[in-house]
Amino acid sequence: MSAPRYAYIISKNLDPVFALFIGGSAAVVRINRDEKEKGKSTQDTIESLKRRIGKATGMSS
Repeated sequence: MSAPRYAYIISKNLDPVFALFIGGSAAVVRINRDEKEKGKSTQDTIESLKRRIGKATGMSS
């Protein structure tokens, strides 16, 4: 006897939000790991991401 198959992990409306959260978290972890291998601290990585986001959104001075 097999287990029942479910169409959604959480719900139809929350699954996309959950997927974005998981994907974003994975990206942040990977970027942080790569930057640490280059000898940068977590704080340096955060400042770099803030600058990049500012430039991408046009909110940097």
